[in-house]
Amino acid sequence: MPICTTRDGVDLFYQDWGQGRPVVFIHGWPLNGDAWQDQMKAVADAGYRAVAHDRRGHGRSAPVFDGYDFDTFADDLDDLLTTLDLRDATLVGHSMGGGELARYIGRHGTGRVRSAVLLSAIPPLMLQGPDNPEGVPEEVFDGLRKGILDERSQFWRETAVGFLSANREGTRATQGNQDAFWYMAMAQRIEGGVRCVDAFAYTDFHADLAAFDVPTLVVHGDDDQIVPIDATGRKAAELIADATLKVYEGGSHGIAMVPGDKARFNADLLEFLGR
Repeated sequence: MPICTTRDGVDLFYQDWGQGRPVVFIHGWPLNGDAWQDQMKAVADAGYRAVAHDRRGHGRSAPVFDGYDFDTFADDLDDLLTTLDLRDATLVGHSMGGGELARYIGRHGTGRVRSAVLLSAIPPLMLQGPDNPEGVPEEVFDGLRKGILDERSQFWRETAVGFLSANREGTRATQGNQDAFWYMAMAQRIEGGVRCVDAFAYTDFHADLAAFDVPTLVVHGDDDQIVPIDATGRKAAELIADATLKVYEGGSHGIAMVPGDKARFNADLLEFLGR
């Protein structure tokens, strides 16, 4: 298997398809790189090089017990880009993967980066507070941790419904989408699942977004039941100097997976790459 070994000896599995200018996909919680296969094929078929890794403790990467914080995730991403010597790359981050993307730019700059895409992403801040009333109440994150620890298999089945907006009338989310979510979630280590909740609940990315100096596409659904658009996508688009916001009406958190929205996102991504 293709493996990148990080500076602290953690083996990260990655997929590397096609040739051309690189597009690096960074998955969300609790998924892995397979969540991007539709997008990877689309960009590889269009003449780009598609790369997607499994975050430490997820999928086929090393089942480590620590390192579940955004500084570490960003440094892991830097190890991957450096190992593969990827330059002029477009980074595409979904959900907490968008936090990884933002922290990478905040810590490592944009020397290797041509542009960025934030899809249903968590920056600038998820946690509700006096300065972020649109955010998510802390008790919601407490419930996520409890669900994982109490009975994670059933918890992931239930979480898939809101993740994909499968609970909405007229939803296009399929049972296959929900099954794929569960399968990937169960490949995440339980410690990683819990610690990632801590990471994406409390990490503030305002300073990281201020460091963006590349064109950035922000895509978010206005029915995102996991990462509310008013606390994240709309604010991120205002904070990034050269950002374009696209709001998908009725779009779920799982835009890249759900039929219809998936095709729309693929088209928007390819259009953005072609600029």
